Amino acid sequence: MSESLTKGGTIAAIATAIVPQQGSVGIVRVSGSAALKIAETLFRAPGRQIWESHRILYGHIRCPKTQELVDEALLLIMKAPRSFTREDVVEFHCHGGIMAVQQVLQLCLEHGARLAQPGEFSLRAFLNGRLDLTQAESIADLVGAKSAAAAQSALAGLQGKLAAPIRKLRTTCLDVLAEIEARIDFEEDLPPLDEAKTSWEINHILAELSTILATADRGELLRTGLKVAIVGRPNVGKSSLLNAWSRSDRAIVTDLPGTTRDVVESQLVVGGIPVQVLDTAGIRETEDKVEKIGVERSRAAAKQADLVLLTIDAESGWTEEDSEIYEQVKHRQLIIIINKIDLVKTIPELPFSSEVHPIVAAAAAFDRGIEDLETAILDAVSGENLQAANSDLAINQRQAAALTKAKISLEQCTDTMSNKLPLDFWTIDLRGAIQALGEVTGEEVTESVLDRIFSRFCIGK
Repeated sequence: MSESLTKGGTIAAIATAIVPQQGSVGIVRVSGSAALKIAETLFRAPGRQIWESHRILYGHIRCPKTQELVDEALLLIMKAPRSFTREDVVEFHCHGGIMAVQQVLQLCLEHGARLAQPGEFSLRAFLNGRLDLTQAESIADLVGAKSAAAAQSALAGLQGKLAAPIRKLRTTCLDVLAEIEARIDFEEDLPPLDEAKTSWEINHILAELSTILATADRGELLRTGLKVAIVGRPNVGKSSLLNAWSRSDRAIVTDLPGTTRDVVESQLVVGGIPVQVLDTAGIRETEDKVEKIGVERSRAAAKQADLVLLTIDAESGWTEEDSEIYEQVKHRQLIIIINKIDLVKTIPELPFSSEVHPIVAAAAAFDRGIEDLETAILDAVSGENLQAANSDLAINQRQAAALTKAKISLEQCTDTMSNKLPLDFWTIDLRGAIQALGEVTGEEVTESVLDRIFSRFCIGK
């Protein structure tokens, strides 16, 4: 096993974000057989306070050698197995900032603990049966959530709403495998296998897997968000659109073409999906060196974006410059914004219909069209997959890969049954599906997978 899985011992780490002059409390967490001894060595609780599990003590942390006062703090004791890691755990709740928690951590390391590896607290919780693998991953998702919807999805995973159906499907596969293997081993003593029932059960599992797999796109969007680039020629209202959309003055707005010289970013949430909006410099040929750099950055932003908002001026209509920009971005996922409709009586015609690209009419200066824009974005990125299945579920890429393996194995099993091959062949694909389903929850998992998952956690988790 890797070092992070086998090193053992008592571990310690700072469990809260540490920022100078910010945060009133900093927590040092210690887990392992020496945790209580470390607490007794470092912490002095005045009066007759009772040292027992799940009780908070008030006192002072002192250096045992010099008796120098390090901090006035609280001590939380959680004895095994009633703790996050199912080991003895103590937490020193110190004053926030940098120095206090770092000094306390150093004392813990000097008196029997070692510095925790990234995600090692959660790893121990998994190895000790406190969490399954989907719940452990949900903790990381909750910490990194960029929207309320992402946090809600992570909480659903933490509550076991993904693990429960996966375990049920795996149990059904095991039952089917047992029935088949019984016929192989005791063919003369048992009635023939009910092939119609077996086929129905496998097809039912396949349908359930398809439903869960349909949440993968939603999960990816909730975790990573969407990058949207606003592009167009100068002075079509790109910056006004960003300001109206973000409800702030993020970008400078003037009547002078070429005002925006660099990419301006804004973080928004649309329909629960985190969105990074990039307002780019107007794309045009120019001799101005600074503006030329901005134009190149605009082109690069459009290439890297998940979705491009090509903005045109309703007064000018579709121009040759718009056509040139369109040729550069037409292969991207694209929405056309016709801005400044407040200045015209009729919306100008475009060289394509709304069936080719979604079209949104807007008057950014008056906050008109923003709701229609958000609806068009959700329609563009959502599709049927994001609306399918339980909205609480949102699987990640690792889980999707394992479930896809299970689905392929079961589809091969149905082919084997249709071709009337011997029962031994059925069991091969069923075992493959069982193993793949076990990889999702952690019942079947390799050390390298665990290392990859938990190494992405912060050190105190």
